[in-house]
Amino acid sequence: MIFTELSVAGAFLIDLDPHADERGLFARAFCAREFAEHGLKDTFVQANFSHNIHRGTLRGLHYQRAPHAEVKLVRCARGALFDVVVDLRPDSPSYGRWAGAELSADNHCALYVPEGCAHGFETLVDDTDAFYLVSAFYASGAEAGMRWDDPQIAIDWPIYPPVLISPKDAAASLFKEYAP
Repeated sequence: MIFTELSVAGAFLIDLDPHADERGLFARAFCAREFAEHGLKDTFVQANFSHNIHRGTLRGLHYQRAPHAEVKLVRCARGALFDVVVDLRPDSPSYGRWAGAELSADNHCALYVPEGCAHGFETLVDDTDAFYLVSAFYASGAEAGMRWDDPQIAIDWPIYPPVLISPKDAAASLFKEYAP
């Protein structure tokens, strides 16, 4: 795997290191030893799947408050999406900043979202599937969200405004209201 750190501290774009031949390709999508060597969380307790029917569907920005904060390892299994991480860690050098990357079934990349960060994505094509590993069990009382269109964060979403967003995500808190 090829690990490229993004502008949010501790967030990585992870590309495969494929071995290709006439049959196609083979690559490791996860290796606990390689993750540990990069100082990344290497234990996941849950796997989530998200099927999205329409292009322009926006999900997020979601996170869980401590002590249930979680790491996410997100991959696009079908279609394409724009994946975003927002740093909510007050002691981080990238606090309040975001980074994004296109994940697709064609580019095989994954996004590593560190603990203490919000996460969201917008689908770029119809019938897009996201699959992600999570380091902490879901805790409904710790669930929180941040506004996708917060002017202080100013995410440059590829499809603006989104075609579809849940009422809950549309009404999430602004960054200035965030309290760790």
